Amino acid sequence: MKIVIDDKIPFIRGAFEPYAEVVYLAGAKTRPEDVKDADALITRTRTACNEALLKGSSVKMIATATIGFDHIDTAWVEANGIEWTNAPGCNSWSVKQYVSAVLCTLAREKGLKFEDLTLGVVGVGNVGTKVAEAARIFGCRVLLNDPPRVRANDFPTIPGVGNDAFTDLDTLVRESDIITLHVPLTKEGEDATWHLFDAARLSGLRKDQILINSSRGPVVDNAALRKVLEKGSVRAAVLDVWEGEPDLDPELVRLLAITTPHIAGYSADGKANGTTMSVQAVARKFGISALYDWKASGVPDPAQPLAFTVEAAGKGLQQVLEEAVLYTYDPHRDSDPLRADLGAFERLRGDYPVRREPTAFTVTLRGGTPAQADAIGRLGFTVK
Repeated sequence: MKIVIDDKIPFIRGAFEPYAEVVYLAGAKTRPEDVKDADALITRTRTACNEALLKGSSVKMIATATIGFDHIDTAWVEANGIEWTNAPGCNSWSVKQYVSAVLCTLAREKGLKFEDLTLGVVGVGNVGTKVAEAARIFGCRVLLNDPPRVRANDFPTIPGVGNDAFTDLDTLVRESDIITLHVPLTKEGEDATWHLFDAARLSGLRKDQILINSSRGPVVDNAALRKVLEKGSVRAAVLDVWEGEPDLDPELVRLLAITTPHIAGYSADGKANGTTMSVQAVARKFGISALYDWKASGVPDPAQPLAFTVEAAGKGLQQVLEEAVLYTYDPHRDSDPLRADLGAFERLRGDYPVRREPTAFTVTLRGGTPAQADAIGRLGFTVK
């Protein structure tokens, strides 16, 4: 058999070589002639898996090592007998870390007190649930919006957040100080998310509100967002995902508080999870039993030590949590290089430095309280 794999998928080299011909290609440059005689594709979001790429090919399965799958024309591939899988939840801890670090950064730069804030989470799947958990640990009031969950009476368990936190989108927007988006990209149906935050909804935001989008770029009308930022109609906005990426609007970038190149889910741990799920899915499809329980290995250490100390004596919970979270990841590490060179978007993604999630770190809390230790532990850290 033959498998074509995106050459930026980490930890995968060597997994299939004993069982198949393996070809590694740049995802955005994969062509019909490259996949014509392939049995499976293992991709990321940069490969458009549609009729133009796949018609007349022998591909029987597509596995994307990502949560998102709007780069796959699922209707066409299913109609043509091609199985597909994504990796739901693979990088949910990574996005939780990203949003937590964004919140901590904004709190420091804008003088925010978590206990005074209401955080609205739009989309309460694997990622949104974890972001809501983090917000409660920080001390925020949390509101949730997820119509499909409500209709299915499928409410996640989030400590400190009851089912009554679910509300309609207009109420969430009206009552939230910070709104963070975690929805898939869909263009049709009653739950369509394309331009969910369109010109009308964006123009209704208040001057004291903050918008964060780390879901899919077109969920927010970028041109309309630029206009409200130009008018000073909102306090701040943060984008990790973009309409038309990798081609960015320079003026919009200039107006944003934090601007990153679609890397919220790019922790090394999240990538390893996505690779693991994809390898296992392809193995099961083609009966490669030796890989049924395969797991990605060799996750590297980050630049900073995995063990660190927080001097907590005399500090409040928010300050202690900020120090712990921002030790693991500072969003300006990714924001500043992108601002300096918008043309480096794809390079910054492709050559992304090692980022480890809080679960990889051990914190020595010196002079802290049991409540502080408990909160740090619930964010995923090992606490001494």
